Amino acid sequence: MKFETFLGNQKVKEQLGILIETKRFPHALIIEGDEGIGKKTLAKEIALSLMCLSDEERPCRVCAQCKKVIKMIHPDICEFGPDESKKSRPFSVNTVRDIINDAAIKPNESQYKIYFLYECERMTVEAQNALLKLIEEPPEYAVFILCTTTKSAFLETVLSRSVVISLQGVDFAEGARYICDNNPDIDYNDALHSLTVCNGNIGKALESLTDGKLQKYIEIANNIALASISANEYDLIKECSVFERDKNTLIGALTFLKMILRDAVIASGEMLSNQNETVKKLSSVLSKRKLLKMSDACSRIIYLAQGNGNNAILITKLCYELRKAQGR
Repeated sequence: MKFETFLGNQKVKEQLGILIETKRFPHALIIEGDEGIGKKTLAKEIALSLMCLSDEERPCRVCAQCKKVIKMIHPDICEFGPDESKKSRPFSVNTVRDIINDAAIKPNESQYKIYFLYECERMTVEAQNALLKLIEEPPEYAVFILCTTTKSAFLETVLSRSVVISLQGVDFAEGARYICDNNPDIDYNDALHSLTVCNGNIGKALESLTDGKLQKYIEIANNIALASISANEYDLIKECSVFERDKNTLIGALTFLKMILRDAVIASGEMLSNQNETVKKLSSVLSKRKLLKMSDACSRIIYLAQGNGNNAILITKLCYELRKAQGR
């Protein structure tokens, strides 16, 4: 099985390839991963391999079935997601009932009928229970690919009847090359920085490159780095206040700050951050030991932020930890 548009996650690809080649693909597959990590891309690659008519390595991408999947006009592929008309955007039981009714109809022109279910972390308990009945006794031709940010959103009964795969970010250099190959106007170093900040998440990296978020992260990281060595403690508090309502910015900026601190520790050779002036100031004021402690402090705050820690508390803790790392 060839994964031309889905990078990294080699073990996941090997697992899926075996399931498809041995014709043991599950009726229900849950793809877990952060927004932008490539869940929809992988779902489409799976559909290509299942629908392909080639007798050689699949997908061929040139047969009639493949062409329809690529254009997403295949009559036997159905897409469902949360109710966009409602403010809370739930994935409701009514949507699942539509899926159940549609699944009773045999495929038009393929041996499979594939259902893409998006944002399943929004699926209500009632909807999950209705879906459970379908995946317990599915039509022989039906395949359900459920995309979610976290498998913990599902009931144990649904998980027990599904195969779950978890996606990770790609290698930064590989991802940067992919971004530049498909977006000639994007600089390789910018792509590499963005992927590093976004932990190999190509979707988020592209978003940060096109909407200016990367430059925002870089600016904030520099401001915090310089404020952390200021004699005035208020300077650091002031610079960190930007995180009050934006956890993604906190994670992105601190990830880049770690790159600056890494460069300050090395203080020579090729820099990852390209923030020469800030690196020089930090390395001239702080010892390597203190710089490493500051980097460790950033890692702890990032971990807490990813676990939905309270922003106000995180800001206070960040200021305290950065000062403490310097022995102040």
